Formats: sequence, structure tokens, C-alpha cells
Amino acid sequence: MTIKDFFSFRQNRLFWANILAMVIVVVGLLFGVLKGLDIYTRHGEAVIVPDVKGMGVEEAGKIFRNHGLVCIVSDSSYVKALPAGCILEYNPAAGQKVKEGRTIYLTINKIEIPLHVVPDVADNSSLRQAEARILASGFKLAEIQYISGEKDWVYGVKYKGRQLSIGEKVPVGAVLTLIVGDGGVLQTDSLGTEPVGDAVQPVSSEDSAADESWF
Repeated sequence: MTIKDFFSFRQNRLFWANILAMVIVVVGLLFGVLKGLDIYTRHGEAVIVPDVKGMGVEEAGKIFRNHGLVCIVSDSSYVKALPAGCILEYNPAAGQKVKEGRTIYLTINKIEIPLHVVPDVADNSSLRQAEARILASGFKLAEIQYISGEKDWVYGVKYKGRQLSIGEKVPVGAVLTLIVGDGGVLQTDSLGTEPVGDAVQPVSSEDSAADESWF
């Protein structure tokens, strides 16, 4: 091939198109190899779970995404002293090493105060028994309301001045009032009647005769 033929070949558009295609292929291969090496070297790389306890779900979600993690709310509980919707705990917990892309399961504080059934203590419990059951169920007790009845026997439960029925629900931590007998049981006669006026005095025979003298 002469120099003239070479330069005339270089002027061929097909030749330059082939050269350009080869360059693109080579660059693409290099990029693919480098990307593959990066993925291979990062494969199985551990990510430390950040501490997001007490945060809101939205704020915690941003932090998890920045660490290459995903979070979802899986459960809820209720802690009166903490803000509604804040994160109480999560699994895996803070400080643990997990793979990138791992899902973190969150337990948050309930947004609404949950309702619980008030224990049935009316007409079946002493004061001590009722107090133990009420407190164990997460409720609080106000000053006892005493009524006439068997001493230390529980006759009912009140919430905000209203006597509760069996099976009613009130907010967790609510203050309840026990209605308790004070020992002052009312006594009535067997017929359930009350004395009326003064007793009638018997009339003697002499008085009867005197009365008859008027006729």
C-alpha cells in the first residue's frame, strides 16, 4: 500500500465510523470493568445501624437512607411520658453491623391513648383486692368514696364522676374512684316498716264506763 492509498483510505467515512465505534466499545468496557470492581469490593460491606431512638419516623427515615438502609413501622406500644409517634425501639438495634439495604423494623409510641377494660371488682372484691387489680391494670386510684354498706366491700367504680358498667373501657392511666362500704349497714325490721306516731294506750274499764255515761 502506497502512502497515497493510505491517505485516501483515511478519507473513507466508513473507516472513521469503525474507529469511533471501537473507541466507544473500549470506553464502555473500561467503565463496566471499573464499576464491577467497585461493586465487588463493596459487596458485603457492613453498615452500622445509627441511633434514632426517640426521633420521629420521618427524621429517622432520612438518617437510615443516608446510611443505605430502609425502615418500616412494624409495631406500636404506649409510653405516657414520651411524645406520640416517637421511636421506642427497633430491630436490628443501634450499633449493630448489617449489610447495606437491610430493612430496620421500628416500634413507635402510639399516637392515640389506648383504652383498657376496667377490672370487674364491683360486688365481688374487698378493698384490698380491688386496689391490687386496679393498679396492676395500669390505672390510678383517687380518694375512696364511702357509702353505707358492708365494711371494706367494693360496690362500684367511678371514672370522672360516672359509675362504670362491667366491661367498660377507659384510657390507660386514668384515675378511678372506688365506691366502698363504711360498715354502716342500715337496719330495718323484718316487714320493712317504720314506726308511725305514738303507740295507742289501752283503755281501762272505768274510763270506758265514764265514756258511756255521756250517752
